[in-house]
Amino acid sequence: MSRPTTNRRRFLQTLAATGAAGMYLTSTGRAFAYRSPIERPVFATIGLRNQGWEITQKSFKFADFAAMADVDSNVLGRNLDQAAERQGKKPDGYADYRRVLEREDIDAVMIATPDHWHTKIAVEAMRAGKDVYCEKPLTLTIAEGKLIEKVVKETGRVFQVGTMQRTESDQLFLKAIALIKHGRIGKVNRVTCGINAMEESPAIPVAPVPEGLDWDFWLGPAPAVDYRALPELRQGYGGGVPLYSNCHYSFRNWHEYSGGKLTDWGAHHVDIACWALGASDTGPSKVTPVEFTLPVEYRDGHPTVADRYNAATNFRIRVDMPNDVEMIITSEGDNGILFEGTEGRFFVNRGKLVGKPVEALAENPLPEGAVEEIYGGPVSENHTANFIEGMTARKQPISDVWTHNRMLEICHLSNIAMRLNRALQWDPAKREIVGDEQANSFLARESRKGYEIEG
Repeated sequence: MSRPTTNRRRFLQTLAATGAAGMYLTSTGRAFAYRSPIERPVFATIGLRNQGWEITQKSFKFADFAAMADVDSNVLGRNLDQAAERQGKKPDGYADYRRVLEREDIDAVMIATPDHWHTKIAVEAMRAGKDVYCEKPLTLTIAEGKLIEKVVKETGRVFQVGTMQRTESDQLFLKAIALIKHGRIGKVNRVTCGINAMEESPAIPVAPVPEGLDWDFWLGPAPAVDYRALPELRQGYGGGVPLYSNCHYSFRNWHEYSGGKLTDWGAHHVDIACWALGASDTGPSKVTPVEFTLPVEYRDGHPTVADRYNAATNFRIRVDMPNDVEMIITSEGDNGILFEGTEGRFFVNRGKLVGKPVEALAENPLPEGAVEEIYGGPVSENHTANFIEGMTARKQPISDVWTHNRMLEICHLSNIAMRLNRALQWDPAKREIVGDEQANSFLARESRKGYEIEG
């Protein structure tokens, strides 16, 4: 890590004077080079609602936050206050993320904006000399994934994708992969990823933009459209915003900004499935939409109305994977992953790992170090810890962009197949759809003028 700049030293010295830096220095964790306030990494978070705060609050133990950015001043103010309580000093707040990237004292940024902003901010952050932790799904299109790979290679920045099931969840997913690797169900012939259904919406009218929200900047690379919302508020996780809108928590329901459940939960479970199958550096040969429901009419792959959610609500996708493995991605059944092989089957999600092969571990446990072998060493304290370990060693962390993009291609292709209502043949070497010019046109998306993504 480079020597701290004057501004960075001043920020950290202020933290040390308040006792905050010492308060959050880790005494557990493994292999941290940041052992004094002057050596702890300085972070900034861009995009603060929900998951933005979640990954930030997990990271106070390991890093000091000098800045935060959000286009909603209400969200920004609330998170700045929360951060001040946690670390003893209030970060600087910005409406424009570019002010964050201009600062030489910031080592890394955590990006938790809506999906359509991920690639632009990540590329600009790397070009500005920052390491990056970006929430999943990393991209809105397959072309964006290729661009991020290119920039990571050119800049040498460390890049962690927020697929935290690789590190956290009590290592249940790591244990599941270890079961596969040690042949506890024989040859795998099917894996089913249950990722839940997506809700429909009523017609959502044009509404006044909420006070404090910069709607045009929120849209960014996406097409310029009116803000839409109904007055009923969402409760529970992500609450306090309209239950039905084209912004805030509901952005995942719109193809303009995300990919529905396929790139939300799919980015988690398809990732683990591909890792277990040893398919993290390749891809499928065919993606078939067996059955699905789109909540609005589509024409030539595009929704014909603009006032309702348009991501698929129910679906069953069949994916032809290497070694004659069939992957099913479905909105039905339990959320989690069912592995089926020639000698048994088991199920895993964030709360359980169950099945006869799991029960058999009582008599025939996995070899010592089996989980660590999957992870590539001792498992990190959490996903941020693994990121900082990568920053220290200047190597890519457990959720690297290459394996993430390979599995996310399956999720993106599934959405394209449903939008066009046909199976797609995929060439994993060329990373393009075979013999389908119209389908290939969905591999990239044009950015709105003034918000272009520069390579």
